[in-house]
Amino acid sequence: MLEEVAVGGMLFSPLIVFIPIAFVFSVVTRFALFKTGTYQKLWRPAWCEVSLFVCYLAIVVLIAGGY
Repeated sequence: MLEEVAVGGMLFSPLIVFIPIAFVFSVVTRFALFKTGTYQKLWRPAWCEVSLFVCYLAIVVLIAGGY
């Protein structure tokens, strides 16, 4: 289950850990899109990047949440 992360007596949301993991996945995907030339063919590249980040974040929360 998702629990708070304790740092120095302060409690933080578990998203503090999940967001950087999803960001790394999205950066790797963006690099792969650039290398294959697919990035230039996207109609709205910024929307694609945001949606990939949200999808990766959902996958990380699903896997790390134990569901």
